[in-house]
Amino acid sequence: MPTIDLKKLNTHRTRTFNLSLPRKLVSQSMAVKFVNQRGFVFFWPIKGIDMPSLWTAVAGNRPVADKHDDPGHITWGWKDGALDKKIWYYAKVLRKKATMISLDIAPYFYALSENYGSPDEDYLLTYEEGRMTQAAKQVYETLLNEGAMNTLDLRRASNLANAKDSEFTKALEYLQSDFKVLPIGVSDAGAWKYSFIYEIVPRHYPELPEKARAISESEARTKLLELYFESVGAAQEKDTVKLFGWKKEIATKAIVRLVEKRVLVEAGHPKHKGVWYSLKSVI
Repeated sequence: MPTIDLKKLNTHRTRTFNLSLPRKLVSQSMAVKFVNQRGFVFFWPIKGIDMPSLWTAVAGNRPVADKHDDPGHITWGWKDGALDKKIWYYAKVLRKKATMISLDIAPYFYALSENYGSPDEDYLLTYEEGRMTQAAKQVYETLLNEGAMNTLDLRRASNLANAKDSEFTKALEYLQSDFKVLPIGVSDAGAWKYSFIYEIVPRHYPELPEKARAISESEARTKLLELYFESVGAAQEKDTVKLFGWKKEIATKAIVRLVEKRVLVEAGHPKHKGVWYSLKSVI
């Protein structure tokens, strides 16, 4: 079994994570190009997950700064300013964390969601089978029936004003992770004068369900996994399960397909035990 070359792996990630100083992103248009090149990235780096993020592509490989005037926080303005422009797909998707997805890749994610072409009915099946909470159902139905709404009004209209903050927050996170709702703008509502405006996905991106319809689950997983490995260079099966939330046997089948396509090879890691899967270029 070949062994991963850590120098090559580091060089690969320096390029795909955009960590080289002369190539730092300095504009929203450069950020869009970066997202399109990678297919999908996190907005901020996530502890325990090796993945490109917009923050590190702008600010370098360092923790997200607490100070609001840190230069790296220009990313916040790019994100908020793009919510209604449809230059990428933004929502809490992977690990229920803020994720930016290329519009060309969004249909592959949507093909793996529990949305089958009927926004008025699909969610009911999910709810009846116990995979959607009552709170999430109320939030979704409010947006479905009433249209786009800021977070504060949405909570009241969903009859969740007296619910625990965590109940409402988890409902929004679940609905975003399953491509049912997404933020489409920012409102000055509330004490902080900052509140996301949410809408149901098929109303904001009406073409997305149709584009996803022709993509099989197998094709979608293969595409997303290939993009992931193109970004990180090498990883273990458990890393893919953790990132995408797939069952182990499903992740295994997707990895095997990439090995059969000779996109990936089984490899050892000089510092870690177990089987790794790697691009040939970092061996």
